[in-house]
Amino acid sequence: MSEEGHKLSNYTNINIWKNRFLICLGLLRYADDTVLIAENEKDLQQLLDIVKEESEKKGLELNRKKTEVMVVSRKQELPIINIYIKGTRLKQKDQFKYLGSLISSDGRNNSEVASRIAQAKTNFQKMKTVLTNKNISIRTRRRALECYIEPILMYGCEAWTISKQTQKKLEAMEMWFLRRMLRISWTAKKTNDTVLEEAHTTRLLISKIRKRQATFFGHVMRREKLENLVTTGMLEGKRSRGKQREKLIEGLTDWLKAGKSLEAIEATKDRKKWRTMIANAVKQGT
Repeated sequence: MSEEGHKLSNYTNINIWKNRFLICLGLLRYADDTVLIAENEKDLQQLLDIVKEESEKKGLELNRKKTEVMVVSRKQELPIINIYIKGTRLKQKDQFKYLGSLISSDGRNNSEVASRIAQAKTNFQKMKTVLTNKNISIRTRRRALECYIEPILMYGCEAWTISKQTQKKLEAMEMWFLRRMLRISWTAKKTNDTVLEEAHTTRLLISKIRKRQATFFGHVMRREKLENLVTTGMLEGKRSRGKQREKLIEGLTDWLKAGKSLEAIEATKDRKKWRTMIANAVKQGT
């Protein structure tokens, strides 16, 4: 741990964090990108003051224009939060980009998936002359798509919760690629099955995403570190009305046909068994 990290840990006596788990999550850093997390406005302000004070001791200053705050809540009307740096109130946002992924105040990944789809389409258009060139075999063009476009679409997908609506959007995106690569006009009225047959392929995108999720999930469960606790931990409070949001582990369990979530978690401890489960799920498709 750095010298700054040791100094920050000395401030736990001001009761910002209630337990060891929240201490670990109070401050996330990657290079010069820093996220401060707290349960309420007062604790967040105290944490920000500590970071500001310790940064100034090292000759660093927080950029008030680039520093923003966000409340993560299930409420339709987001609470207003007032956080200040040297008397200047920080701008409150309903979403922001961190390490390339779009984080939304409602805790969902709908905006992130939409952003990924838009970026994939933009980059597809940039490579249009290659990807739609009929002088190049469709197999080679599909390989180019997998190498240059799909990584943009699937960036950060290991943390996505794939609802039925999200799955439909991703499958539609997969067909969008193929129809343009084959130069099939929307007026041609060709079915998706016909398009897949002409492209000599099947639907693969969702299986690729699920495979990446399952592989990452296995690593997280076997490490038994903070990521494990975040994934399997329980939140305090009452459940909201209506249908509950699907969890990542629930979607994976269903895809792997592992029975119950606890059975899937237990299966991750055996690498060979976990890999076999993933391979079988990929063979069966979505």
